[in-house]
Parts: sequence; structure tokens; C-alpha cells
Amino acid sequence: MGIKRHNPTTPSRRYLQVADFEELTPGVKPRKSLLEPLRRKGGRNNRGRITAKRRGGGAKRNYRVIDFRREKQDVPGRVSSVEYDPNRSARIALVSYADGDYRYILCPEGLKVGDSVQAGRNLPVRNGNAMPLSDIPAGVEVHNIQFAPRGRSFLVRSAGTSARLMAKEDKWGVVRLPSGEIRRFELDCFATIGRVSYPEHKDIVIGKAGRVRHMGRRPRVRAVVMNPVDHPMGGGEGKSSGGRHPCSESGFPAKGARTRNRKKKSSRYIIKRRKR
Repeated sequence: MGIKRHNPTTPSRRYLQVADFEELTPGVKPRKSLLEPLRRKGGRNNRGRITAKRRGGGAKRNYRVIDFRREKQDVPGRVSSVEYDPNRSARIALVSYADGDYRYILCPEGLKVGDSVQAGRNLPVRNGNAMPLSDIPAGVEVHNIQFAPRGRSFLVRSAGTSARLMAKEDKWGVVRLPSGEIRRFELDCFATIGRVSYPEHKDIVIGKAGRVRHMGRRPRVRAVVMNPVDHPMGGGEGKSSGGRHPCSESGFPAKGARTRNRKKKSSRYIIKRRKR
């Protein structure tokens, strides 16, 4: 698991840094029963209007169905392979369960083929095991955390990230997230032990614009060079900044200005906001 650098045979290869894929299981293809077609929308909504800019094109992909909920509880499983997923920065692991079922999970750092994983209660604190926060000792690194019990896990899923369980108070667990935010979660919320795999993802250097196009990203046009009809920061004479604080196309402040709704219900769970 690491980063591979190339000799500068061309200008685009001078700073190119890519993954070496040594941690992947060789000669393994994705399991067909866990693949779904991924239809591209080009950033358009149901009315055909662009709501997410700079999207389109790119190489075709299949979506790997990931078991974020870890619903297969109290059934022992074994890691069959560690695979690449083009839809996320982390690696994924194919787990074969004792009842013959197969599931993809986010691969924690250090998990290898042949290791055993399981989800449920009263399990050993081991990489890849999923259990409620009530069963996890304070100070342990976790990822793939549920917002609410029996819900889907949305938090801490990127490559190399982890949260830390700080303390337990009554029916709440205090967790420090990768952003620095300290937040309360119900102790019945499930989390997976360990840090997400492939922390070297942050060191990848794309090297050239063509690789970005292969990822489905189109060129970016700066707001200050647009016309006033196209962006709030557009217009003006010469290289003017438009006379406005940096903002989005719809007028929301950017670059440090706080835009979180003060009446948001989940704000009552936040103990300490993330650093600005």
C-alpha cells in the first residue's frame, strides 16, 4: 500500500503520483450479484436543469452495493478479497458469511484476506467488527457511524479517516469527528472499529487535466470572469472582484462565512463546532 511515482518522460508525468494497488487481491473481479448500473445524470435534476456544475462525461462505472448498515448481525464472516472501488476513495472488502451470503464493506486499515469480521453485540474490539457505541471502550478509533439507531451510516467513510469515542454519558456517546467537531450520538448507534483504509489517497497527484475528465469532471470557469447575469461576482471593469464577498452562484456566502441553519434540529447534538 503506497504511492508510485513516474519518471518525467512527459510534462504531465513530472509530478504524477498514483496508487500502487499492492494491497488489492490480484486476479479478482467484482462480484456480479453486488453490482448495479450507475446511470450518469450530468448534474441535472428531474427538470433537466443543471444543479451540480462541472459534471459530465467520464469513464463508465458500475456501482458496488456496500453494506453500510452492517445488517448481517451475529453471523461470522471471512474476508474473501480486498478490491478497488471507482466510486469512493477507500478500498472495499468482500466478506463471505457462514450462511453463504456475500457483502461488500468498507475495508478498515490493516484488514487482510482471511481475517474474520462480524456485526452485533458483545464482540471483541477488532478491526472490521461493527457494534453499538455502548460496547466500544472510550478512546477507540471508529468509522462508518450511524446518525440514528437502525439507520444508515453516513459519517467517517473517506479514505484514511477515523473518529474517536471520547466518553459515555447516560444514553449518549461523545465522539470527536475528523473535522474536529465534537458531537453526541445515541449509544445504540452502530460504528465499525478501526480507521478507513488507504490513507495515502491524500498524496495522489492527478498530473493532467485529462485524468480529471475521465473522472467525470468538466473544466471550471472562475466567477469573476463571468457576466453579471451568470454570477453575482461577475461583471465590472477589468480584473475586478465584483464588489461582493465570495459567494456561490445562488448567492450563499463562501470562504469561511457560516451558512448552517440555526434552527436545524441536529444542532442540539453538537457540543463543539468544528474549527473555522
